[in-house]
Amino acid sequence: MAAPSLLLITDRNNSALSLDAVILEALEAGCRWIMVREKDLATAELRPLLESIAALAADFGATVSVNGDYTAASLCKIPGLHLPQGEPVATIRRVMGAQTLIGVSAHSVIEAQTAIAEGANYVTMSPIFPTDSKPGYGPALGLEGLAAMTQAVSAPVLALGGVSPANAADCVRAGAAGVAVMGSVMRSPTPGAVIRDLVATLSSVAT
Repeated sequence: MAAPSLLLITDRNNSALSLDAVILEALEAGCRWIMVREKDLATAELRPLLESIAALAADFGATVSVNGDYTAASLCKIPGLHLPQGEPVATIRRVMGAQTLIGVSAHSVIEAQTAIAEGANYVTMSPIFPTDSKPGYGPALGLEGLAAMTQAVSAPVLALGGVSPANAADCVRAGAAGVAVMGSVMRSPTPGAVIRDLVATLSSVAT
């Protein structure tokens, strides 16, 4: 199979470098999927940021997703959208079109199965491990919980929450189609190095 997916989620308010610098380093290190998650920005404020990130990603053939703001995604012609629990996936799918990559945040088998049934292409499952980005968030599902969820869900599952180069391969061995990371990359003064380690780790479990 191809190397498992690596999704980088942005968080400019907790970034050691400028967001453009982090993303450029990540792309240069091999990341090919960026989710723009800047929930404090209104659509009008998010649009120029999305356009800048999309331009960077285009140079590397990378995919860009938008977290939550389907209006901004539509206006900027971004091909990916990630939704929180509770959003009307089927309705948004009809509006955005069959070609749009739609993901949903899930924390249980029922949430994941419902999202897939309504038309999501993938789900993120979290938190797999305790995470500094959301102290006290949980309880952590652990690798056993991740394995049980991947076995019960018919679409790709990305492991999220406390994922690092040290445990990313274990997530894939537990059934995840890939991993999603945020704080470990955003807070690092050398985000490219973290991505490079993740890419190498994920490539090592590809067969």
